[in-house]
Amino acid sequence: RGGVDTGLSDGRTTRADQWWGKAWVRAVEESAYAEADLVAGRSLARSGGVGAIEVGPGSAVTVVEDRGGRWRVEVAVPVLDDAGADALVETVAAQSGRVTSLLAGDLPHELVEHAEEAGVELLPYGGELETTCSCEGWVDPCVHALAVLHQLTWLLEADPFVLLHLRGAGREDLLARLHARTPAAAGGGGV
Repeated sequence: RGGVDTGLSDGRTTRADQWWGKAWVRAVEESAYAEADLVAGRSLARSGGVGAIEVGPGSAVTVVEDRGGRWRVEVAVPVLDDAGADALVETVAAQSGRVTSLLAGDLPHELVEHAEEAGVELLPYGGELETTCSCEGWVDPCVHALAVLHQLTWLLEADPFVLLHLRGAGREDLLARLHARTPAAAGGGGV
């Protein structure tokens, strides 16, 4: 599946520091049924109940443990279609330093704005965050799913490629597409 296994369960707060983390948190808050669910989800995320999260194109999967048991949670995010992926590659390539910024753990605001102008939405809104949980809760997203969504904030802030991977344009794929579009690669020329 080509996922990225992450295991952040170190009791960090879910307050976002980076602008893209704050945008993700807004989407999580939009997706919640009630404020009490958000509070409970944040608490569960901080408690260490969220297991290692496997991030793949369009999904994040983990197990959440609380007093009620162990629950399998999956988060689904729409992936970019081929045209969207191509537009993202062109947007990244359009300005010097964007790849370097991404590799350094920064998601330039203007990159996201230019991607939006090209029809590519990188940051999801609340309605795009679909979740499933093996618990018997009737609210969607349930507290377990909200805990996972909050924990994803830490991952996104630490590495913006996690967001791109969720959207179907992970680090290796994006770098390969960028390399393939360079004149030396396209023309077969070289030194």
